[in-house]
Amino acid sequence: MARMTSCQCSFNTLRKPSGHVVPYQKRGEGMWKRDQLKEKHPFLLKISYLQRRRTSSRSENSDYTEKEKEMMAEVELRKLQQQFWIMVESRKSLGLKTQQQLFHQEKHIHALKQEHDEINALLSLTNSPRNLFIDDRNFMELRFLLQTKDEYDALIRATKNLIAELDDKIEEVEKKIKTQKVLMTKLRQEYDGKWLQKQIHKLDNCLNHATVHFDTILTRNAMLREEIETLQCQKAIFEGIYSRLYKKLEQQKRTMNASIEQSTQAYEQRTATSTVGGEFEIALLMEGLSVNKSFFKMGFMLLFNKMENLERIYNHETKLKAFMLIKLVDRSEIEEQAKKEEEVKARKRAKSKGESFESYEVAYMRLLKLTENGDIGQLVEDYLEKEGKNFAYFSYVTELNNDMERLQKRIEVVQNEISHLKSQQKAAEDIIHGNMKGMEEQLQKTTEKANLYAYNLKESSKILDQLKSAMDFLFKKIGCNATKIMQQLGETGEITDQNFMQYFSILEKKSNDLLLVESFLRYKEVEGELDTVPLLNPFLGGSALLKKMDTIKVAPPSLSVDPFADMAEPSK
Repeated sequence: MARMTSCQCSFNTLRKPSGHVVPYQKRGEGMWKRDQLKEKHPFLLKISYLQRRRTSSRSENSDYTEKEKEMMAEVELRKLQQQFWIMVESRKSLGLKTQQQLFHQEKHIHALKQEHDEINALLSLTNSPRNLFIDDRNFMELRFLLQTKDEYDALIRATKNLIAELDDKIEEVEKKIKTQKVLMTKLRQEYDGKWLQKQIHKLDNCLNHATVHFDTILTRNAMLREEIETLQCQKAIFEGIYSRLYKKLEQQKRTMNASIEQSTQAYEQRTATSTVGGEFEIALLMEGLSVNKSFFKMGFMLLFNKMENLERIYNHETKLKAFMLIKLVDRSEIEEQAKKEEEVKARKRAKSKGESFESYEVAYMRLLKLTENGDIGQLVEDYLEKEGKNFAYFSYVTELNNDMERLQKRIEVVQNEISHLKSQQKAAEDIIHGNMKGMEEQLQKTTEKANLYAYNLKESSKILDQLKSAMDFLFKKIGCNATKIMQQLGETGEITDQNFMQYFSILEKKSNDLLLVESFLRYKEVEGELDTVPLLNPFLGGSALLKKMDTIKVAPPSLSVDPFADMAEPSK
């Protein structure tokens, strides 16, 4: 209540009395002041609102008691206090937010100022006369470099065009050179019939060698085929032997399995009889002990020896059984089973030492029950007979196993021989196929070469016939003397391959004489001593045709130098 009265007093100081009438202007000033108070002290406005409400509620609730009024006032005071604290906290948070915003804005302003200072410094540096001078110089250098770049680009384009033109010219020259080489080689081949004959002879020799080599390969191929046939026959024989051996092995396996079954049955019977015989002997010993105590020690020793014998026989039988099972079952499993059985036996032995005498009596009674007539000797004889049979079966099984191992080794040897023969046959076939392919390729190449040389021979023979006809015409036109050639045996006046060079030498001699006459006439014409009547030139109708060909200079051929030697080398 004290807090409430103090708040009311503070608020009443702000209010004016209700009966006071404020003029219009003053009322406006009061409204403006109220607005300022709303902005500055929202809590005071809430308090005034609550007081007005309280005055209205007082008039309404004048009937309430003082306690109820106090309770209501306390509740309202608590609400007002809560609202007051909420307003204070919101004011603090707003103040912190505004402070943070101001701090960030100041930072941003400081950074902007620094950037502004840096930009101003850069502008001042760029506007300095030294930097302006450097910029002008760089601009001039750059413009000069661009001009030089354009000039060099134009020069490069011009050089590229020139290089392209030169390349075209070089290609044209190379084509001309190639055509000239081809022409010169053709001329060389036309004028050199002996070289063609030599080439033909060489190719004939090569073809003969190739055919001989091919024939030898064919004979070797036939021999290898015969060997392959013999090997195939041997293979068939070995396969028959292998099938017979395999059948024999299967039969021996069947007999071995049957013998193993018989031996196992015999072993079971033997174990049954051995247990019966042992119990019978133990019972006899017990009777002897009961009759005469003096023989107790002797009987005990005999009993102990008999037990050792029985254990030794049982161990021997177990070993035999394990040996028979090794052929059918894995060794590792058998060893594990044997270890387990030995452990069980050791435990049984430890137990049987304490219960030996009682078990002897029980064994004797069992033996008596097993015998039909009470004759234990007959039982022992049957047992020994079965033991002998089992031993015979065992020896027979071992012999069968040894035979089977020998047959298995022999089969492996035969299989290895068959695989070796197959590999040899395959290798021989591969070699034969490779040789055949190589010889076929070589024969194809030689046939292609022979066809090419035959075509060349045909072309050269055509050219040679044309040369012969031209030489005959020229020989008759010039008026050469062929009496020396006609005097030889077998000559009919025609140009052949044998007398071709002789006709050619006569033509060459005649052409040299004509060239000498022509040179003498030209010399006379230059000296002015030529007669008014022109001399007739026997070469191509006269000297009138030769006067029109003054620009041509014909040189006599030299016999020592071969003009086609340089062109023939690359053709080879």
